[in-house]
Amino acid sequence: MRPIRVVIPYSPGGATDVPGRLIAAKLSDVFGHQVIVDNRPGAGSAIGSEIVARAQPDGYTLLLTGTPFAVLPALYSKLPFDPARDFAPVMQVANAPNVLVVHPSLGVRSVKELIALAQSQPGKLNYASGGTGGATHLYASLFLTMAKINMTHVPYKGSGPATADLLGGHVKVGLPGIAIVIPHAKAGRMVALAVTSAKRAPQIPDVPAIAEAGVPGYDAATWFGLFAPRGTPAAAINRLHGEIVKVVRLPEVENGYLISGNVAVTSRPDEFGAFIKAEIAKWGQVVREAKIQGE
Repeated sequence: MRPIRVVIPYSPGGATDVPGRLIAAKLSDVFGHQVIVDNRPGAGSAIGSEIVARAQPDGYTLLLTGTPFAVLPALYSKLPFDPARDFAPVMQVANAPNVLVVHPSLGVRSVKELIALAQSQPGKLNYASGGTGGATHLYASLFLTMAKINMTHVPYKGSGPATADLLGGHVKVGLPGIAIVIPHAKAGRMVALAVTSAKRAPQIPDVPAIAEAGVPGYDAATWFGLFAPRGTPAAAINRLHGEIVKVVRLPEVENGYLISGNVAVTSRPDEFGAFIKAEIAKWGQVVREAKIQGE
């Protein structure tokens, strides 16, 4: 049998690599032959996604991607593929909450206090993101819309520079990943107000969800999931799904998830497909309302 290729449309070492490589390593054991991770970054994940969309639908080429996949149609009018049409959903494999944080100098200790401060100073507070149209920009835009407040967006070229300026107090608000936040919050360099997922995160159970802390209905956790090319036989999809569920439930994989800020998810193909359609509609509305344009 030839190797199974898992295309990740981002650079090595990124957040998507964590669930991708954990799953690929264990799948190699399950199938008894090699499962290769193939990083193909570029164009906001469109390059790697197109490779899979055009691959033979035989179950040997998979795409492991995340939330930006559902945002592509809203940001780019001319995509070489349709995220809703050209892929067969296999399953969601992980959820990764971000954390709404502030610099300690702001003097804010809760979501409601942040909203009140922003309401009293429209547009004067600034927030950092890892880039225009990226996940943290979208999560912040949804928060501002739902909380009915206005802050000034300060985009950076990646989460690293954004975090550095947040720690330095050059920007006062941010939404870093949970694995980044935990050590800085413990050291008092950031104040963790709430997680972006609908429920509290197991890594920081004392930190509330934004939805329970002042903005009911808010849910913007990063998701990661596997897709095959459209037309892949149902038998192949079902076998992949069954084996990947076993892998994701392995204690060593779940532990690897928790350390990196992820939570294991094992949705069915039909559930994941419905979820993706809802995500495309949700983030499309956010992009339109916030007038975000792809770079």
